[in-house]
Amino acid sequence: MLRAESSFLRSGKVRDLYRIDDDRLLLVASDRISAFDVVLPTPIPDKGRVLTGLSRFWFAETADLVPGHLVGTSPSELPARLVDGGAAEELRGRMMIGRRAEVLPVECVVRGYLAGSGWTEYRASGAVCGVDLPAGLRESDRLPEPVFTPAWKAPQGQHDVNIPFARVVSLIGRDRATRVREASLALYRRGALVCERAGILLADTKFEFGVLPSGEVILIDEVLTPDSSRFWEAAAYEPGRAQPSYDKQFVRDWLTAQPWDRTAPGPALPPEVVDGTRDRYVTAFERITGASFARYLEEDVIAA
Repeated sequence: MLRAESSFLRSGKVRDLYRIDDDRLLLVASDRISAFDVVLPTPIPDKGRVLTGLSRFWFAETADLVPGHLVGTSPSELPARLVDGGAAEELRGRMMIGRRAEVLPVECVVRGYLAGSGWTEYRASGAVCGVDLPAGLRESDRLPEPVFTPAWKAPQGQHDVNIPFARVVSLIGRDRATRVREASLALYRRGALVCERAGILLADTKFEFGVLPSGEVILIDEVLTPDSSRFWEAAAYEPGRAQPSYDKQFVRDWLTAQPWDRTAPGPALPPEVVDGTRDRYVTAFERITGASFARYLEEDVIAA
């Protein structure tokens, strides 16, 4: 277990956050899963390791585009006051040591295809987050160009709200707003290219950014994971409907069919939904990275 009482900062929907020192944080990805902003009572085995492994892969793949917060991944890099004998094995593969940064209050969403809340907003207004789109688009259509469609990060327990770019400027200033928009679009394009080589379409994704004491903007949290992205099977892609995916849409679809009002506590997931979700997450890991997830579990390395 972590000896963390004095170092624990907070728990998010998925990650637990601890203070290492003035400059570094420990992020531990749990196997919790959330949907519709509610943490569900049933965990998905190894989910936290999928998220961490994929994030590690993407931080390396995108380091030339924007600096990231990740500075370590091994329990051996943690101070002894944080870890007892049994915690190292539990942390292996699901932890990241990151640089401390002031988190910007904006979810930086980029959409390359029309789906989810973007599709809902488009049907109502012909635009997404104030960005006008061509008329006559269908669900899941590819957009002419990727679009930056940010959201305001609402306080815990509330839903994030799609906002126009002008609102981002008012929240964080024009220079930083422009910086994160440009970085998000560049990260999406890189991610889409890598995914396409693996036979996966990156429909949309969200990024988070923070600011170091020096003023430098860095990429934080997770990157291009099944929790933060829509990954579609390219071979089965057919606009005009929802798409087969390697993300938590499988869970959302099951929940939508249940008599649930989308307030906590959520319903327990049946075994077939748990197993199906894990399979989809592991498939995303292996196809995108080209690495063996079984080996990642055994050796904490991203390799075939």
